[in-house]
Amino acid sequence: MNTNTPPAKVALVTGGGTGIGRAVALALARDGYAVAVCGRRPAPLEATVAEGRAAGTTMLAIPADVADPESVQALFQRLREVYGRLDLLFNNAGLSAPPVPLEDLTYEQWKTVVDVNLTGAFLCTQQAFRLMKEQRPRGGRIINNGSISAHAPRPNSAPYTATKHAITGLTKSTSLDGRPYDIACGQIDIGNAATEMTARMAEGVPQASGAILPEPRMAVEDVARAVCYMASLPLDANVQFMTVMATKMPFIGRG
Repeated sequence: MNTNTPPAKVALVTGGGTGIGRAVALALARDGYAVAVCGRRPAPLEATVAEGRAAGTTMLAIPADVADPESVQALFQRLREVYGRLDLLFNNAGLSAPPVPLEDLTYEQWKTVVDVNLTGAFLCTQQAFRLMKEQRPRGGRIINNGSISAHAPRPNSAPYTATKHAITGLTKSTSLDGRPYDIACGQIDIGNAATEMTARMAEGVPQASGAILPEPRMAVEDVARAVCYMASLPLDANVQFMTVMATKMPFIGRG
């Protein structure tokens, strides 16, 4: 552990170099967290950290592949060395497969999505449990990025939708198994945040009816504020599930 006085709160954001992860990491840093961001590409991570440090916050970039058990173990070992504890894990890293007919999806495409979206969240949760159970004060919070695809699919999205439904099961199990150790777990289901990943929605995306229609998006900063609210609660209170979405997106009534 670093010999300097540890920060009051420490957060880890996976997929913290871009999009929702970047916005949440910066918002948590502004709220007083020391924030570690991880992802497979060092350059976006360093850009996030540079922006945070320029604003006077404490941030750290740790390149890691959440789908690789050894990489995740090294990630958490680095957290132990630098901060000695973890108060908040935001399981955000995720990707999707090409929107092709289900029967044309390759095994490799399916496995890649499952490995990152589901197995990655499990591996990080597992390591967070080990650290949160032994640290003093004991406990912490885990927030999973579920997506509204945890409730209803888009056309040709079987891998992404399946993993997001599975994240709901992981959230419930984590919440239950964490109770004896003061570990709270909740899930935020996000719809159409304005990031690079959703840029195509402004031009038009397939609907369940077969039509191609543009969809409204919301500011990614609104997502960050929602996550910060969930994180702000004491450990004896928990937002189990929250949905935050562009008001006029076609989710309610989808299909």
